[in-house]
Amino acid sequence: MTQTLDLGPRVELVSMDPHFHDITIALYSPGSDGQPAYLIHTYSSVPGADERIACLRQTMQTLGGMEAIGEGLLRFPCGHAHPLAARRVFLDSCKLSPEPAAEPRPLHVFDKKSDGTITVASLGNGLYEARPADNAQGTERRVATIARGLMRLGEMEEVDGQPNQTRFSCGQEHDDLIGLLLVRAPNVRAAMREAEDMASRGVLAAPSAQE
Repeated sequence: MTQTLDLGPRVELVSMDPHFHDITIALYSPGSDGQPAYLIHTYSSVPGADERIACLRQTMQTLGGMEAIGEGLLRFPCGHAHPLAARRVFLDSCKLSPEPAAEPRPLHVFDKKSDGTITVASLGNGLYEARPADNAQGTERRVATIARGLMRLGEMEEVDGQPNQTRFSCGQEHDDLIGLLLVRAPNVRAAMREAEDMASRGVLAAPSAQE
């Protein structure tokens, strides 16, 4: 009989994987020698489930700039937890089809409301700035909205007197992560509602406990 494992706090849950037999997958934060780390796990015994989990680990590394540290664990290179960002990386990784393989997102996004492209530039030490890529009307106002979206999605810090800027508290660059969050930043309310909906779902249990 399969037993529920002690995997640490659950960070996020996908109740039905749309790309692999609707299995339930969750992201946990077991910690590793006192350092923030994350583990993707499923209790499913469907053949190929282990390979699906391995694929998701690779996708999270690609999309979020995370790194593998052994025993199936992932972390951000800066050593900080960034839990809200990790949730987003996990959710978006689960949504993607495994074919073709994921690629890092660019540091620019087309903003429908301003009908223009907005870029995000790294200024070093974890500081990022949203900028209009062209002279489309309305983009100047929207860059501050994009910066606020990144701030909420990634739990980034506000920069006094610079509404177009935001920074990671760790002081390190996370270009791949910013590229991923930037896709959601123009409509941050929808992204936050989705995260809240996911958080309201039940705890992942072993198959024997789900019967």
